[in-house]
Amino acid sequence: MSLYELAVMGNPSAEQIDGLVGYLTQAVDLFGLRLHQEVAFSICPTQFHPPNRISSAVAFFGGAGVSGAGLSAILRAGISVLPIASSAESVKTEIPSQLQSLNCMIYGSDGPQRIAMALLECVGLLPRQRRIFLSYRRGEARGAALQLFDVLSSRLFDVFLDTHGIAPAEDFQTILWHRLCDSDVLVMLDTDTYFDSRWTSAEFGRALAKGISVLRIGWPSVRPSARTLTASQIDLTHDEVDIDSGRIADEVIDRICTQLEIVRSQSHAIRGRNLISKIQNGVECIQGQVTGVGLHNAIHVTLPDGRKVVVYPTVGIPTSVHLNQALDAAPDHSVAVAYDHVGLHQKWARHLDWLGENIKTVRWIKADEAAYILADW
Repeated sequence: MSLYELAVMGNPSAEQIDGLVGYLTQAVDLFGLRLHQEVAFSICPTQFHPPNRISSAVAFFGGAGVSGAGLSAILRAGISVLPIASSAESVKTEIPSQLQSLNCMIYGSDGPQRIAMALLECVGLLPRQRRIFLSYRRGEARGAALQLFDVLSSRLFDVFLDTHGIAPAEDFQTILWHRLCDSDVLVMLDTDTYFDSRWTSAEFGRALAKGISVLRIGWPSVRPSARTLTASQIDLTHDEVDIDSGRIADEVIDRICTQLEIVRSQSHAIRGRNLISKIQNGVECIQGQVTGVGLHNAIHVTLPDGRKVVVYPTVGIPTSVHLNQALDAAPDHSVAVAYDHVGLHQKWARHLDWLGENIKTVRWIKADEAAYILADW
């Protein structure tokens, strides 16, 4: 049975379809899913009417004279449609009128990867916000950090940089750890003394402790530490870093962005699986049973007394939106939202406690306390 349905419509070329299938196959595999099975995939269907309970999205490849038949019904059904044009100047001639109010993606050399990631965001497998944490030594990589902040922000990444993301009078380290908890990837600028600093060393270690994937950008002549063996690697050569400004060559930036998309998917999938594993272990500890994992990683639990609970694991910092989404997804069930509380700001933890006390239809579960909480459900 399919949990998600994707479709390609419009005027895609065979090469574009092959590239998209390749990236989608790799990406959904990280989540323990299979393309054409748990993730249905249709190529240019005459009609696209997935069941309401299935999260769905369409990639529409524009072209001169392409037909927009069926698009109005798809939009009325609330299905996300991603319009794709060959250039910004071609949007009006390649994209049907029904889609021209939507933000259009321009197909480029990294088109298949970007489209694959966007489709997974549309159906909820990946978060819409693409959060990056920059970890660096100010005396050695400040120029590159500022450059990456600007470039990645322009490419719709939500980038945390210590000099830009903490307001005056805030507890610097507490806010920093809180933002790290909500990041998809830690980008470490690995310069000569990166691990000589207590703080950058702690940022790296705590990212690993939270299951956050690391993209290491290694400076010329800096040998990778044994600690970074599990990180994704990009090693710079001497002609790819300007000695005076510390800036990275533009062509390397494209390589970094491409790798970031891959690492981000891996990170989100790994953290999601870790949460599912913690919940499953907790349920088994109290002699309950996990009967399946469904849409949006919903964990279907049968308690020892036979009662049913649906638990939604949340990667990163939970909000009231997650409560709302969980209740919408399973309105006729007893519902909980599970999260990893380690590293959250105390003010945010108190806010979550307040929400839990005042919203009775959905409950919070700290993943490490799943057994304890579910035992007295």
